Amino acid sequence: MEIIHALQAADASNPHGVSAKGLHSTEHVQVTMVTLQPGEALKPHITPVDAFFYVLEGRGIVEIGGEQQEIVRDDLVVSPARVPHRLMNPHEETFRFLVVKTPAQKEATRLL
Repeated sequence: MEIIHALQAADASNPHGVSAKGLHSTEHVQVTMVTLQPGEALKPHITPVDAFFYVLEGRGIVEIGGEQQEIVRDDLVVSPARVPHRLMNPHEETFRFLVVKTPAQKEATRLL
């Protein structure tokens, strides 16, 4: 059995310059926990695989394909491959979410 203490995992380097903790990765799936502090945001980007975001804490704004919507704890958002997207935290509270990519990403994310 493997147990990962997500909040204690090490941050992984990423092009967005935010806290991103790689929690699990196989050839089939990749799971990352991202924490956006107030005012932080992911840069607009495209990933080559399907993903979904699951909000663990707080609230933020998700933009996919030019459409924006506020999301809150326990929301799950589907993000199709090769569609521009980003998440933002314009609020005064921490915004934490899981990013689950399937299959695991082999090509680099492309910043826009």
